[in-house]
Amino acid sequence: MKNKCMLIAALLLLSGTISAKVVLPPMFSDNMVLQQQADAPIWGEAKPMKAVKVTTSWDGKTYETLADKEGRWKLSVRTPEAGGPYELTLTDGQKLVLKNVMIGEVWICSGQSNMEMPLKGWGKVLDYEKEIAAANHPNIRLLHVEHVTSTQPETDIKIRDNGWQVCSPLTVPEFSATAYFFGREISEKQNVPVGLIHTSWGGTNVESWISGKVLQEMPDFSKVVEDIRAMPDKAAMKADYLKALEAWNNRVDEGFAAGKPVRAEVSLDDKAWGKLNFPGMVDQQGLGDFDGLIWLRRTVDIPASWAGKKVQLVLGAIDDNDITYWNGREVGRTDGYSVQRNYTVPGKLVKAGPLTLAIRVTDTGGGCGMPDELYLRSDNGEQISLAGEWKYQIAADARKEGMFPKDMSEDPNLPTSLYNAMIHPLVPYSICGAIWYQGENNASRAYQYRELFPLVIENWRKDWGQDFPFYFVQLANFMQVSPNPVDSDWAELREAQARTLSVANTGMAVIIDKGDANDIHPKDKQAVGHRLALIARANTYGEQIPYSGPVYRSYQVDGDKIILSFDHTDGGLKSSDGKALQGFAIAGRDHKFHWAKAEIQGDKIVVSSPEVPYPVAVRYAWANNPVCNLYNGAGLPASPFRTDDWKGVTQK
Repeated sequence: MKNKCMLIAALLLLSGTISAKVVLPPMFSDNMVLQQQADAPIWGEAKPMKAVKVTTSWDGKTYETLADKEGRWKLSVRTPEAGGPYELTLTDGQKLVLKNVMIGEVWICSGQSNMEMPLKGWGKVLDYEKEIAAANHPNIRLLHVEHVTSTQPETDIKIRDNGWQVCSPLTVPEFSATAYFFGREISEKQNVPVGLIHTSWGGTNVESWISGKVLQEMPDFSKVVEDIRAMPDKAAMKADYLKALEAWNNRVDEGFAAGKPVRAEVSLDDKAWGKLNFPGMVDQQGLGDFDGLIWLRRTVDIPASWAGKKVQLVLGAIDDNDITYWNGREVGRTDGYSVQRNYTVPGKLVKAGPLTLAIRVTDTGGGCGMPDELYLRSDNGEQISLAGEWKYQIAADARKEGMFPKDMSEDPNLPTSLYNAMIHPLVPYSICGAIWYQGENNASRAYQYRELFPLVIENWRKDWGQDFPFYFVQLANFMQVSPNPVDSDWAELREAQARTLSVANTGMAVIIDKGDANDIHPKDKQAVGHRLALIARANTYGEQIPYSGPVYRSYQVDGDKIILSFDHTDGGLKSSDGKALQGFAIAGRDHKFHWAKAEIQGDKIVVSSPEVPYPVAVRYAWANNPVCNLYNGAGLPASPFRTDDWKGVTQK
């Protein structure tokens, strides 16, 4: 009996040894890119106190370390110059091989929706179909971090498709357009593999991307950070939210509690409902800044040949959350404005004749609508378009009913929450630098952004232990053009961004000429990626090229004129259209600005107005959506600026 027990124990021990296998975070996968000429950290889990070996195929060298008592281990491997593909072989008793590994340049790409905006999906950037078809770039690799929040710094991270993807027409459509166009140019001009780590979330505040340890240094947030650390766990917060949400739904939506909302019923008379057109956004069709709950309905005819067969209901992205009904039966529900809705309707629900589709859309803030293609598709590929006129009825306007409860367990605007879950777990993956496109959400607190934004850079650099390049996008022009000089929170936010150039090893891509008065998400992301890439090519990779438009340096008052001096006047100053300069305003001691005449004289600009005989200040492109045309000979626009420091609209 004793020998039998010993035999069983030995077999169990042997079994554990045989089945032992290194476990890696998902950013260590096939197709990954490691930063060239670096001591690149690799880490993971193994059996406690077990030896872990990593062998690199580019030099045949083996690195070894010992897992600690919890099974955690980390080591660094020396990477060569850019190249590949290579393999990494890891073992703690059982071999794990990572294949098709490239050595090149790795960039983190972060921010809010304009960084998140995909080539296709809800984004549909300029010439997106052509761009996607041409996106065969095996040297570009894509890593897409999923949306996750946390009140505490995490070590685990959620990655779409659980690892790196080779860039192709199949993998790029839902990836960040700005990141892709940036990476494409870097790869082409430097002739190196490029790894793009996309970790962004639309509609988020900058303070979500800063650690609690750093954010608490600001008096505005010290108490907030303490409160966040004291919050209950996610499960408890989720339970509280669901209870509050149920009460809200029952109050505003008749029949919803019973699972039979009245507005989804086929028999409902919707003749008195309003009309909207989709694809489209409701705020562009007379509903203003709608937030709340809105029902959409449409009737189409199902052909007899489709009856009894499953159908794909394709709705694209819906901003923000939906529950969709087919003849009164729920067929799908999804939360998240960037998630594609592609619901499969079982054949038993598909009947010939009139079909009533009803969609319950909850908008949590920002835009609301269905911007993508809408259609039904049969098994044999036939399609019925759902584009055109839909009926609508508002069930709850948040301005009247009060906003529905916020899910604090998944709130991306909870300070520190995105740093904790979407940045901290990436540290210390070896990188070259970061690109950033964010700020719209903080425009109403632009003066505060002067402190907050540099904290992001300081925080991340300290975490990675290197002063890596940090290049960012200044906000584009947006909203209606003002006929007169005005104060502007967006102008103040752009100024806060420009001031951040005082932080070493930073750069700013100016896109004051690429916005859209009616769309906060400009479609020309090619230009955004290109202007970011120009900065990297010049400042990181040493190319001798112009990378910035004119930047205001100083001014001098000369009688009834103010003379402005600039840096980055490569090729001389000019107007973009060959006409008189626009966008300049001048003020006297009364602080009242008037449109001004601006003349180019060499590398300076002379500004004046007959209405201001004793000028003291000049502003350029100082508005939400300025009309402005100052460029340099390299074809790059000047950044908005002001010579004064008078109190702004966002200054406390």
